[in-house]
Amino acid sequence: YPETCKEFKRLQQEQYETFCRKQHDYGQHNITLGMDLSDPDNINLSISAIIIRISDKVQRLFNLVLRRKTKAQNEPIEDAFKDMAVYGVIALIVSNGKWGK
Repeated sequence: YPETCKEFKRLQQEQYETFCRKQHDYGQHNITLGMDLSDPDNINLSISAIIIRISDKVQRLFNLVLRRKTKAQNEPIEDAFKDMAVYGVIALIVSNGKWGK
């Protein structure tokens, strides 16, 4: 499935570039909540906040795609899927102790 793989790589690159731009704008503390991630409890809290952000995106998709089937007003539905993918990667980076390093 070469076209599928090529599209996967293209989307990953696009998400990486968006991630870099947003981290430049927001800084690392939007994920750490201003806490020191050397403490396992703070890591857990940070990941919990990421899960809430993913949940918000899932609820948005349920609302726009499954319930109303209307066009999004503020951003394309595709952006919610992209955000969820990036938040998943961010959660792994935090879990691996590499966030902000």
